[in-house]
Amino acid sequence: MTTETIPRPPGRRALAWTGVVLAGLALVIAILFALWDWNGLRGPLAAIASARMHRQVTITGNLRVYPWSWQPSATIEGVHIANPAWAGRASLADIDRIAVQLRLAALFSGRLDLMLLEFDRPRLALYRDAKGRATWDFSDGKQRDQPLRLPPIRRFVIDDGLLAYRDDARKLSFSGTLDANERLGEADKGFQMTGKGVLNAQPFDLKVTGGPLLNIDRKKPYPFDADIHAGETYVTARGAVPKPFDLAQVYMDVTARGPDLSELYGLTGVPMPNSPPYALTGRLSRDVHLWRFDRIGGRVGSSDLGGSLSVKTGGVRPFLTAELHSRALVFPDLGALFGGARRHGKVASPSQIAVARKMQAEAKIFPDATLNFQRIRNLDADVTFRAASITEAPIHLRTASVRVKLDAGLLRAEPVELDLPQGRITGYVQLNGRQQDAVTDLDLRLSNARLENLLPVKFQGSVPFAGVLTGRAKLHGTGDSVHDAMADAYGEVAVVVPGGEIRQSVAELAGVDLIKGLGLLFAKNTSTTPIRCAVAHFKATSGVLKADRLLVDTGPVLIVGDGNINLDTETLRLRVQGHPKKFNLVRLNVPITLAGPILHPTLGLEKGGAIAQGGAALALAAVLSPLAAILPFIDAGLAKDANCGALIAEGAQEGVPVKTAGPAPRR
Repeated sequence: MTTETIPRPPGRRALAWTGVVLAGLALVIAILFALWDWNGLRGPLAAIASARMHRQVTITGNLRVYPWSWQPSATIEGVHIANPAWAGRASLADIDRIAVQLRLAALFSGRLDLMLLEFDRPRLALYRDAKGRATWDFSDGKQRDQPLRLPPIRRFVIDDGLLAYRDDARKLSFSGTLDANERLGEADKGFQMTGKGVLNAQPFDLKVTGGPLLNIDRKKPYPFDADIHAGETYVTARGAVPKPFDLAQVYMDVTARGPDLSELYGLTGVPMPNSPPYALTGRLSRDVHLWRFDRIGGRVGSSDLGGSLSVKTGGVRPFLTAELHSRALVFPDLGALFGGARRHGKVASPSQIAVARKMQAEAKIFPDATLNFQRIRNLDADVTFRAASITEAPIHLRTASVRVKLDAGLLRAEPVELDLPQGRITGYVQLNGRQQDAVTDLDLRLSNARLENLLPVKFQGSVPFAGVLTGRAKLHGTGDSVHDAMADAYGEVAVVVPGGEIRQSVAELAGVDLIKGLGLLFAKNTSTTPIRCAVAHFKATSGVLKADRLLVDTGPVLIVGDGNINLDTETLRLRVQGHPKKFNLVRLNVPITLAGPILHPTLGLEKGGAIAQGGAALALAAVLSPLAAILPFIDAGLAKDANCGALIAEGAQEGVPVKTAGPAPRR
């Protein structure tokens, strides 16, 4: 075997000899390319050629070549690869020494087998800018997410490696060490790669182990185990590479647990929603640009989660598709999606517990945590989710289903379907994060619900009212959090009870007939009186829902009201007044108020004492005029409803002007 050593700096003779050797190898490779479809070697050679063409690669040390052998080898010392011009003058890589050895017999049969690939003290500084340009992409952006395809390597060594990584597009940074070697001990014989460092200010630890590399068979899968700790996120995997080491195909059984699914972004590059603590298992596989996570099982918060998802890369943005389901969804677990947290429950991360305590102390409903729209803009998605049962919801929900599509920052959930014991909520919610200020639109309808189910208030041991309930909410707001969007809300909200019944004692007390109402109350009289028609209509402007009409028409009393609900301060002040349909000398007509925080309002009587009785006819004239225009906003059929329609007709007969339905208000 002949050894040629080229000292530093190389002379003309050494350079000439090196040129002859490289030219000979290039000729052999060219012949092999003409005879075989040599995928194993094509990728590495293309990368080397591209590096030489587009980057400055310098060698400041010795070059030693051992060509005359069945296992030719070479070592290069002092290798430096420059960054592209747009990334500055710093180096992409500085490597003290590279050693390569290959099997010549395999090379002539159209295969590439590396007997040795060794890097001494490599220093890598990888960078991706906000435009998506990567310093390690030698294709100048023409090829996205190309899998690493290496031939079988019988011995792979990284000694004392350092890696620094910064990704402005994904807001990620990492710095740490990387080592790889063959374990020689009898008990733990095999290959091992380890990494330690800091990922986004959180400790990071990586360990990958596999069988001895010397025994690799290109026709048999190479098994491996992986263990990753990133902050409080733990991922373990056991899998194999079907064709060592073509990483375009790989499969593994994975377990993952952590405080929040969104923290997986640092490991996967795929934006995931915020969540309570999770523990999931599944089968992860890759086929070139398609990643699949099948047989998902486990829990997110107190809810179970199953299904499958896939991510297709290689395009402008990753595209995620998923079909997920839950047999038993615990409704408060959804709060983390929007920056909120559970007020009660055992399953929550420390940060979520702090958020929950803050919101509870401030009696807040809408979380003010800013949503990460930059991540939303970097992913397209089509996700369906179904829940077979729901518990701990603020209203009694039975099942739920939703389909969410995400396109370049525009997220639309449609259809949203929530089933009640009786009735359903349907509609859509849209979040437009394409611009600097996110815009939220929602249009939700309530149909065929029951008043007694949605407001299960107990009075003397039973529900004091019952009836069909229908409604609609159509709002538009700007803001990067749920609170900000609600504080800017424009639109309208309306609910209607087109018919039902109410305890007569409650209706009398609404008119503050002290003698009759209290008499019925103390007698525990459970007789009812009809609710002919009840309407609550609010117009929203700059986050304030102003009561345009509050009307409850019962047998003995016509109840009307006004007031507002402030979505910014999350407070309300509503005032209702009962107008008797028959004059009564002992009636004390005092308005009733409901005021304070939305979560904890106080019921009282308006200060200032009693006011004169005005009669139901005057009240009807005040509230009835726009009723025919309000009802079609919820449902076109309500204007012809037997009860509300009769009330409109009654007002028309008494000379009250009745407006017809007009176009919905627009901002």
